[in-house]
Amino acid sequence: MKKFEKDFINQALEELKFNELTDVQLKVIPFLENKRDVIVEANTGSGKTHAFLLPIFEALDEDLAEVQAVILAPTRELAKQILDFALAVSKHSEKEITIDLYVGGVNRNDIIHKISKRTPQIVIGTPGRIIDLVVKENILKVHTAKYFIIDEADMTLDKNFIEEMSFILDVLDKTAVKAVFSATIPEYLKPFLKKYLDDPAVIDVHPQEVSSLNIKHLFVKTREQKRFNTLEKIFNTINPYLAIIFCNTKESADEVFAWMKEHTKSVTLIHGGLDYRKRKQLKKRIDKLEFQYIVATDIISRGIDIEGISHIINYELPRDNEFYIHRTGRTGRVDFDGIALSLYEFTDNSYMDKLEKKGISSKYVEIVNDEIVDAVMRNKRSNRERKENEIDREAKLNIRKPKKVKPGYKKKNQERLNKEKKKLLRKRK
Repeated sequence: MKKFEKDFINQALEELKFNELTDVQLKVIPFLENKRDVIVEANTGSGKTHAFLLPIFEALDEDLAEVQAVILAPTRELAKQILDFALAVSKHSEKEITIDLYVGGVNRNDIIHKISKRTPQIVIGTPGRIIDLVVKENILKVHTAKYFIIDEADMTLDKNFIEEMSFILDVLDKTAVKAVFSATIPEYLKPFLKKYLDDPAVIDVHPQEVSSLNIKHLFVKTREQKRFNTLEKIFNTINPYLAIIFCNTKESADEVFAWMKEHTKSVTLIHGGLDYRKRKQLKKRIDKLEFQYIVATDIISRGIDIEGISHIINYELPRDNEFYIHRTGRTGRVDFDGIALSLYEFTDNSYMDKLEKKGISSKYVEIVNDEIVDAVMRNKRSNRERKENEIDREAKLNIRKPKKVKPGYKKKNQERLNKEKKKLLRKRK
C-alpha cells in the first residue's frame, strides 16, 4: 500500500480500511502528484473520488487561508458525497482544513455571508452555484487554486455550462493542475478540453469493467403491450434486496411510482424535480433499507453511493447506451452478484447490437407462470418475417383482381386477402 508524506492521510486510509489502491487510483495519483493534467475515463465505483482527493490533501498548505482546490460535480448528492469522503480524511489532520460545499437548494445569502467571513481551502460544488459565486457575484476567489477537478464531466459540463465555465478556467493560474473524470468524453467536450488542458495524460480504465462486473443482463420484450403489464410480471418473479427502476423522464418516473403505490409496493421516488431536502431525507431512509424499490431518473445512475442494490430494472432503455452501463453499474459491486432486467421492443434492435459490441453478454427472456425462461433470440425474428412475406405473396396470387373496381373494393379485397392468409397458415401448421 502506498504511503503518503502526510501522516494524517495514512491514518485516514487505515481507518477507512484501504488495504490496496484501486486501478484508477494507482494510475491517476502519480500524474496529479507530478502536477500533470489528466483526462480519466472511468466508471462509477472505480474509486476515482479518492484518486483526486488524496493528491489534493498531500499538496495542501494547511496554513494558507485561500482556495487551493475546486471540485465540481453534476448533482448536489454527488457533491455531498465527495464532501463526506473529504471530511473523512481531513478530520485526522491536526491543523484545521476548511472545506465548503456550494450547491443549489441552500440559501444563497447564507453562502455569500459565510464566504465573506472566511475563505475555504477546498471548494466542492455544482457548476451553477460555483459559476454564480465566482463569475456573477465575484465573491469566491478561485484564481489561487492549485487543483481544478471536474467529476462526471459529461454531466457536469453540459452544453449550457461550457461557456460560463470558461470564465472560471481563464482566471486560474497557468500552473493549476486540471483533472477531468468521466465515464465517456462526448464530442462536444473535446474542443473545450483541448483548449484548457495542457498536454493531458489520457487514462482509460473502464472498458474492462463492463465484463468484469458480476451482472446478468436480461432483456424482456414488451410484445407491444402496456409496459405496466410486463413490469407486473417482473415483480411477480423477483424478490430484490433493493431494486432501482430507471425511467428516462420525471413524468414517466411519476407514473411508475403512482402505479407501484397502487400495488402496495415498498417504494420511493427520487428525481431532480424533488426538493433537495426531500431527496436528502430519502437518501437516509434508503440507507436504512426502508424501501425495497426505488423509482428514479438518471440522477442516481452515477456517483450516488447506495449499497446493497441487487436488481436494476430499466422501465425504459436510456437514450444513450453509455447510460445503460452507468445504470446497471449500480449493482454487481465487489463480490456481489446483480441482475439487470430491461424492457425492450423490436425497434430497439440496433441499440441492443451496440450494447453487445461493448462486451455486454445479453440474454433474452420471457416470463411464463411467474418464472423467467429463455426466449427466442431477437435476431431470429427476421426469419419469421420472411415466412410471413411468402404467405403474403402467395395469398395475393390466389386472389383474382376484378376487371371493374366498385366502391368499397379495397376494404373487401383486404378481407378476402386476410381470409386467404389464414387458410395458408393453417395448412402450414
